[in-house]
Amino acid sequence: MKRVLLDQGLAPHAAAILRKEGFDALHVSEIGMERADDVLILERARDDERVCITLDHDFHAHLAMTGQGHPSVILLRAQGLDAQGQANLIRVIYVQCERALREGAAVSADRRTIRVRRLPLS
Repeated sequence: MKRVLLDQGLAPHAAAILRKEGFDALHVSEIGMERADDVLILERARDDERVCITLDHDFHAHLAMTGQGHPSVILLRAQGLDAQGQANLIRVIYVQCERALREGAAVSADRRTIRVRRLPLS
């Protein structure tokens, strides 16, 4: 199952679109974490065995500082996407990176390229 947690910068409706496509998707606003600190969001993703998806570069920095192997984080570097565009990009990333995300990865993606780094980051 594709379990994901979308950070507050992403459209809440993107989670609903992903659910219709078979993802087990949650937006932080659906679980009362819309104002939560990045570290708490990462902990929740790890505890729930979800991939954290964000627009915030700090999440990869937190992964590097802790040296942990999970949760995987996808950093979307494509600004200006609506909910459907975000869901489409997330789906494309999952198709190409599902195994790495299961094993632990920091993924950065824009509309043209996807970069995958295995966790833990050094």
